[in-house]
Amino acid sequence: MARVLIVTGGSRGLGAATCIGAAKQGYDAICVNYVSNKSRADEVVAACEKAGARAIAVQADISLEGDVVRLFETVDKELGTVTHLVNSAGIVGPYARVDELKANDLAPLWALNITAMLICCREAIKRMSTIHGGKGGAIVNLSSAASHIGGAGVNVPYAASKGAVDSLNWGLAQEVVAEGIRVNSVSPGVIDTEIQPAGRVEQVGPNLPMKRVGQAEEVANAILFLLSDGASYVAGTKINVSGAR
Repeated sequence: MARVLIVTGGSRGLGAATCIGAAKQGYDAICVNYVSNKSRADEVVAACEKAGARAIAVQADISLEGDVVRLFETVDKELGTVTHLVNSAGIVGPYARVDELKANDLAPLWALNITAMLICCREAIKRMSTIHGGKGGAIVNLSSAASHIGGAGVNVPYAASKGAVDSLNWGLAQEVVAEGIRVNSVSPGVIDTEIQPAGRVEQVGPNLPMKRVGQAEEVANAILFLLSDGASYVAGTKINVSGAR
């Protein structure tokens, strides 16, 4: 069965590293999802093609249900039925104590980090599940070490959104594993990507157990393992890629 991978937020950071790593591992086709930076997405597509995979960039704001549906339908037409999904897209803010928050500031966080992930999973299941005529597949959801650290004084809402991902991951894994779909998650710690606020990598790194932050490729390696046949009996699992944090 041809391996067709969709990576949300695939134009940068962990998503880009996953796309390129998958291409190097021989995936047949890769969809690089992006919101606004087409040139970055095209660079990832070029890197995937150089590694031997067919690849396309698809613009879609996955916080919008209609865009998610269009994303999956585009892959159906241009690459074939999705067999692997990585839900990498997400946002971090707002940075504030809870007693400083406003409800309107939280809506984008819930929409992208929780609802969008659920809707992407829905569209994948409709194509992968054996009860829908599919041949199975694998889904990896991006959580965060923040889900167990808590983000006190800085970003409790983000931590809460990733706690929701942990619950989604466990429940969904049980719901669809008998239908040929393995659902797992990866929980990164502080990783050297552009999502980090200025100066945080340099500030936090020396204080971590490993005395450094992680690299995007180290997270991508864990994601790709969970997608692979090497993890054929792994479902409902969360791998921490956090340097013992």
